[in-house]
Amino acid sequence: MGRERSVEAHVEVALVAEPQPGDVLDGRFAILERIGHGGMASVFKATDLHGGGVVALKIPFAHLERDSVFRERFQREIDLGRILTHPAIIRIVPVERPSRLYLAMEYLEGQTLWDRMRHERPLPIDEALCIARQLCDALEHMQRHQVFHRDLKPSNIMLCRDGSLRIMDFGVALTATARRLTLAGAKGVGTAEYMAPEQVNGRRGDHRADIYSVGAILYEMTTGHRPYDEQPDMYSLTKARLVGDPIAPRVHNPSVTTAVEEIVLHALARDSNDRYRSAADLRADLECPDRVIVTGRASRLRRVKLRSQAWVITQLVVAALLAPVALFFVLLFLLRR
Repeated sequence: MGRERSVEAHVEVALVAEPQPGDVLDGRFAILERIGHGGMASVFKATDLHGGGVVALKIPFAHLERDSVFRERFQREIDLGRILTHPAIIRIVPVERPSRLYLAMEYLEGQTLWDRMRHERPLPIDEALCIARQLCDALEHMQRHQVFHRDLKPSNIMLCRDGSLRIMDFGVALTATARRLTLAGAKGVGTAEYMAPEQVNGRRGDHRADIYSVGAILYEMTTGHRPYDEQPDMYSLTKARLVGDPIAPRVHNPSVTTAVEEIVLHALARDSNDRYRSAADLRADLECPDRVIVTGRASRLRRVKLRSQAWVITQLVVAALLAPVALFFVLLFLLRR
């Protein structure tokens, strides 16, 4: 009771800037502490004075709230949270008539997959397959609702203490019918290390782009390396997936079986039509890898042959410098004639 009285004693404010511990949002959420932040929003731990539990609040930065495209994308994330009701997808807490743009979610205790792999990589194969199966369960649910996440990565996957997981952050997710939105200053959709080739080419992508991301995550979990990690810069890393394949998983980790290697490379096929047709098909192979037919994908990988970004820039600079010289000699030749 003492805690409740102290919370209610705070004067509710119209939060136009980042809230502080002690502030109460919409007479319902008492801010306790900030627990994370990214490039577009901060995440706060708060007490739900109506429900009596603890929630996480994702609150965008004030300057972004004024961007109409950002607001529409953020609202789409809220709407998708109401549509997707799966145990492996973070649960959204409904809020009636919010005073500002924010997202209330279930509060999870655990660590992200990214944090997990910071302490151990590669992961035990059984654990990696279990995580990938749970991701596929969630993707099946999303596919039924024609929702594509488009930014699956270890930092967007929370491993809970009870052994379950949650997919988070649907900020760039799309439905099959949603119009495409481009935020001012955005350099692309997705994260380069886990992005499907069609996304690199600027296409919307569909559920097969998410399957590619699961393949990239599984590659990292089983080998301790990200696909195309050997590339020297971000430009090369991004372009490499358009022209070549990653190093075979067993080169990095010989304990990976040929069947698991086949699964990973099948999910990572550059051509989306050559990947698993659905998350259900991928999950079936993950459930029984011993039954997977090894087709020798590892022996057919195409080596990446790509010039570095620095080399490309050098060529452009040289071409720019030589162009006036070439033009001079062309004009001189014409004048002489």
